[in-house]
Amino acid sequence: MLNTVIEKFSKIKEVKAIVVGGSDAAKTNDVLSDYDIYIFSDVEVPLNLREEIAKEFSDNYEIHNTFYGDGDEWYSRETGKVFDLMYWNRKWLEDIVENIWVRHDAWGGYTTAFLYTVKNAQIKYDPDGWFQALQEKLNTPYPQELANNIVLKNRLMIKDKISASFREQIEKAVKRNDYVSINHRTAAFLAGYFDIIFAVNKILHPGEKRLVNFALKNCTLLPRDFEKNVNDLCCCENKPLAEICQNLDEFLRANGY
Repeated sequence: MLNTVIEKFSKIKEVKAIVVGGSDAAKTNDVLSDYDIYIFSDVEVPLNLREEIAKEFSDNYEIHNTFYGDGDEWYSRETGKVFDLMYWNRKWLEDIVENIWVRHDAWGGYTTAFLYTVKNAQIKYDPDGWFQALQEKLNTPYPQELANNIVLKNRLMIKDKISASFREQIEKAVKRNDYVSINHRTAAFLAGYFDIIFAVNKILHPGEKRLVNFALKNCTLLPRDFEKNVNDLCCCENKPLAEICQNLDEFLRANGY
């Protein structure tokens, strides 16, 4: 069925490439995983054609939601499997790869997550080799300058800024019993924390899910008490911020940062 869906989209003249990403491409999928299908074009893929394809396979679908960019979501009538279709502009993705991999721009968390999607995607339709060329661009050693910039930016944001670091904001929120703020800033802290860890290991960031397991499996360099610190930060009322920050500093010094 997946191949049939891809074949139908490949016949739309605006579509320039189609790849499958997410857990299916990374071989980490389970029974709860959906199909992540990325459809690339230079102009918008016509909505009426997208809805026609959805109707062939689904009675429960949503076309052109814009919560996280242009996308469609539908449940397979046959299997109940979720199809998550994302429509990405080719120039937009080219610029992301260029700015991060070539110019070494760092983000506040998730810096290389889009690059991970590109590198690990399974090409299903790529008639002019455009997507393959992007993958080949990323099939080069992880730039040291990029790793340095990710560590510097995120280290400042999570703990070393002169004021309003995520650590400071969490500590204030705890004193105020502001649980919404605690959760919000803890998520931001962890985004920067994992960005640092993957950069030090020169591994592309895999996204939001199963990060502890991914790091334990793929990172040879980890802070002391890594798993316990992360779990305690998420689950304990008394946040172990001093310990996790101390262990992070120790980890970075040991690895030349």
